[in-house]
Amino acid sequence: MAAALDGPRLEPRSGKARSLVVFLHGYGADGNDLIDIGRAWQGLLPDTAFVSPHAPEPCGQAPVGRQWFGLTFRDPDERWIGVNKAAPALDAFLDAELARRNLPPSALALVGFSQGTMMSLHAGLRRAVAPAAIVGYSGMLVLPKDGPPETVAAEIKSRPPVLLVHGDRDELIPAQALFHAAQGLSALEVPVEWHLSQGVGHGIDQEGLRHGGEFLARRLPR
Repeated sequence: MAAALDGPRLEPRSGKARSLVVFLHGYGADGNDLIDIGRAWQGLLPDTAFVSPHAPEPCGQAPVGRQWFGLTFRDPDERWIGVNKAAPALDAFLDAELARRNLPPSALALVGFSQGTMMSLHAGLRRAVAPAAIVGYSGMLVLPKDGPPETVAAEIKSRPPVLLVHGDRDELIPAQALFHAAQGLSALEVPVEWHLSQGVGHGIDQEGLRHGGEFLARRLPR
């Protein structure tokens, strides 16, 4: 049985949580990598609690980092296998965090970076109650090998609004992944917006942070 997830947390600036944002970090990082985004967003989201769990596995290619699933690039279906393997532990963590805050499932938002975006989209679209929003930075929509989005339509339980943000000079996950994801989400009838950050590689710039924070502020309960 996988160990329970945990990671750094931020209390809401207002003192009472009416929503919860969960950050899902990228391959080789850990929960500390994204939690400072919560501090940057506290002015926009004063009633929001933030948590950034460490992924469940030690990273195979980073001595102190974590991974949601391993990457060898030898199996064309390894991302699909990986998100499915990691999803149950993440889903249990989301339920537990909502319960400890006494919040309904609809008060949840997921924010991912890179591999964390893959997990956010995979898990978020399969929640029994739709999250308020999903923001995905520098990631992709994971589908079975050679499978169009319609092949997973029966698995989709919720269709929360999604914002995708990507750097146009991303050297690890090319910006084309943003357009493939947007098209795939649209095919699944998931409302999607996107922003392409000019001159940005595999990272998040201030404009991307602004777009993400404002997107959540329009959708999370206040």
